[in-house]
This record gives sequence, structure tokens and C-alpha cells, in this order.
Amino acid sequence: MDFLIVLDSQSNVPLHRQLYEEIRRAILSGRLMPGQRVPSTRAIAESLGISRATATLAYEFLLSEGYLQSTTGSGTYVTRHLPDATMRVDTKDGRRKTLIETGGLTKKSVKRLSKYGSYIKDRPWFAYGEDEPEIQFSFGRPDFDQFPMRQWMMLANQLAKKHDLSLLDCPSKSQGFLPLREAIAAHLSKSRAVNCTPQQIIVVNGSQQGIDLVTRVILDRGDQAGIEDPGYIGAKKAFEVQGAQLIGVPVDESGLVVEKLKDPAMANMKLLYVTPSHQSPTGVVMSLPRRLELLNWAQRSGTFIIEDDYDSEYRYAGRPVPALAGLDRSDSVIYIGTFSKVLFPALRLGYLVVPASLTEIFARAKFLADRHSSLLDQQILAEFIKQGHFERHIRRMRGLYQQRRQVIIASLKKHFGEGVEVLGENAGINILIRINWRIDDEAFLRVARDKGVGLVHTKPFYLNVTPPPHEFLLNYAGLTDEKIEMGIERLHAAAQETRNRGPIVPA
Repeated sequence: MDFLIVLDSQSNVPLHRQLYEEIRRAILSGRLMPGQRVPSTRAIAESLGISRATATLAYEFLLSEGYLQSTTGSGTYVTRHLPDATMRVDTKDGRRKTLIETGGLTKKSVKRLSKYGSYIKDRPWFAYGEDEPEIQFSFGRPDFDQFPMRQWMMLANQLAKKHDLSLLDCPSKSQGFLPLREAIAAHLSKSRAVNCTPQQIIVVNGSQQGIDLVTRVILDRGDQAGIEDPGYIGAKKAFEVQGAQLIGVPVDESGLVVEKLKDPAMANMKLLYVTPSHQSPTGVVMSLPRRLELLNWAQRSGTFIIEDDYDSEYRYAGRPVPALAGLDRSDSVIYIGTFSKVLFPALRLGYLVVPASLTEIFARAKFLADRHSSLLDQQILAEFIKQGHFERHIRRMRGLYQQRRQVIIASLKKHFGEGVEVLGENAGINILIRINWRIDDEAFLRVARDKGVGLVHTKPFYLNVTPPPHEFLLNYAGLTDEKIEMGIERLHAAAQETRNRGPIVPA
């Protein structure tokens, strides 16, 4: 390996001594760690443009002083137990620390973060995938076992056999692969009544990047940004880290309460985030009159609306309601879609549908964020949609998830009886429950996790509205019927253990 060392050929200090000091300093500062292999004398001589004799002389000093050790047939390594006298210094508290522990040979200066960095550092963060319990109701994963991987891999192999080396390069346009954008436009027209052109579509790395791009393009620090209360945590954090003045707008059984937007305190709202097809986390679906009322307000106020349509494919009863973007006639709506809930999260492909006047701006923002999304994945997905696999997969999963929704509701009623209330409409891949027993919520979550079950309290979703007690979100799509039944049985046992003293009766 190459090892960056700077030598000064004009210095009065001999080159071998400079090399010795540079390597010694790298060891003491922790840049070279104990047990790490260092380049051979031949390799380092070639790399630095010095004679091998010079490199050998520097290494001999380091070997003799115990900083390096040589193993025949293997190479030269940093000694695992460095010389104690040179590695320890006295500290103000009277203890002796290694120079690596104290930061090396020089005192560290205080480094300052941006407001963005400070926000990320100081706020509680997501804990996806960390030490997951056996039964995970916490995350809205699809059922990976049902994904048609065989068809996906066949498409991948077909593309690979074409030996199209342009797949290895960056595309000329950051908006995304044109055939994929054409397929998305056709899908949206058919399933969501969104009449858009492929030129209005920006392919992004999932809906979270879509939210981030909209936030960066639309909001300045101090601008008012509205969000449903309760609302999606990822959008809330994206707005806050941008320095927006966050305003919560309450939700009722018909969705976001548009009447509240007429409050003078919200007169300068620049951006509003909504999930009308399946509100996160309550599960309600915004009614058609409420949608029209919201669009009229946006047109009058000049506010942009982010419509996050994250799992609209899964509606199990009632007539489908057109997307806000399909009803919009004033270029107020920026639509976000994702393939994470329908296919698999690791695909990291989603899309924005933006007003035609903003396409070039968002294409540039995407370019600055990460240049482009994976071109190979986009081409596979385009063929996957074109050949009908996508639509067949949605139909199959809609039936499966509807069955699992029935299983989880039946299991809740079986174990909790009248002690649980299921909220939201017959849609999506999660349900909201309210336990009507007097339990300690924090203890309940802890005991449930001890029993191998993870679930989410809705408290973090709320901004200004007071969170109801004993309210939890359960995601069920990625669990088998047996796991669902087992998980609810364990949740019931956890509720029994954490109830207040006295008989368990509805509150």
C-alpha cells in the first residue's frame, strides 16, 4: 500500500531521519495502529523517490527502538506493545495516558459544526436494524419472501449479457433513465389519476431523498413549514435540520384540518407536507372534499404541497380517491412516490413529480446531491414494470396484506377484547391501536422488547397536539400469520405485566 509521507529534499535534516520522524509521529498519533502492516523498504522507497538504503536505515532505527517489528516471510508491522516511556505522558488529573488517548503529540483545537451538523449530533436519531427483536412490528417492511427475485435476476442477467459498458458511466441527465420515467408516468396516470409527462419526473434514492431535495429547493432558514400533527418523523426532521419554523396542523377522521390553515399565524407558510392516501401514523384517508379544499387554499396562499404517496397501492375497501397531484390545476403539488414499500427498501429508488417550471431546478439539485441514482437498477426496474411483473406483484401483495390485516385485527380482539381500539381506515401496511387499559407505556415497550417484540409509540409523531396515552403503531406486512399471532399474544402478556394495580378494565 502507499503511505503518504512528505519529505523535504532541501532540508538540512537527512532524508532517513525525516522518514524516521514521520513514521514515528504517525505511530504515536494513532495514524498507524499497533499491529498494522507498513510498506516494505522497497515499496516505500519507490513511492517516495528515495534510495532503498535510505528507507532501510530509517526502518532500522524504528526497529531498534521498538516501534516496528519484522516477521520473516510476512513483513514489517507496528509493534503491538509500543515503548512505554515514549507512549505515556502525565495529565493534569495525575494519571498517565497514552499519546494516542490524549490526541497525539499536539493539542487538539475545537472544531465547530454547522447548524445542520449540530442538529444531527444533538437530536435523538433513528435506530433502524440495531439489535432487532424476534418479532418486529416497528418497521414498515414488505414481505421479502414474496418478492419475485427470479424474474428480477433474469432481467439483471439479460442486461448484463448485452455488455453495455455505458451502464458503468454516469448518465448525461440526472433526472433518471428515460424509459423508467415513461413507465412511472404511465403507471401514475392509470393508478393515481396523475397526468404528468416523463420530463416532470425526477428519479431519487427513495422518498426520504425526495423530501430532502424539496426542502433544500423550497425552504430557507426561518421559513414556515407545515406538517400533519401527528406526522411522519422523517419529514419533520428534514424540515427542522433545514432551519424551518415547523408548524403542526391537526388531523381528524377526514385528514388534515384545512380550516386550521386559515389561522393568521400560518399566513406565511411556504411548504406543507401531507400523506393524504394513508395518513402517517393515524391511517386515515383524506376525503375528496377535504382534498379540494386544501388545493383551493394552496392556490390562494401560494404554498407548495408535498404529497407523500408512500403506500397508496394498498387500499382494501372503498373507492380509490385521486391523488392531490391528479386534482391540482395550479402547480401547487410536488408528488413523491417510492418503490420501497412495494418492492424492497434496499432498492433505494423513488421519484418526484414536479411542476414543469421546476424540472430543471430539481434536476440540478439531484445532480448536486449525488449525481444520479443507480442506472443499472433503473434499467432493471423499467423492464420489470414494462413486462407486467410490477402490476402482478402489487395485486398479489394487496391480497396477502389484506389477509394479514384481518389476522392482526382478529388476534388483537382475541387477546385484548374490548381493551384495544383499532384506528384508521382499511389501507396501508400498518395499523394504529389504542390500548384502553391503564398501563405504563414505557414499561410496556420495555417488557415487550424483553419478550422479543418491537413496536412504536406514537408520541414522537406529535408536535403540538397532546399525544393520546397508550397509542402504538404496528407494521405487519413483513410478518407471517404465525408471527403476528405470537407477537400479539406476547404484547398482551406485556400489557398484563405493566398495568396499574387493580382489575384490567377499559379506561
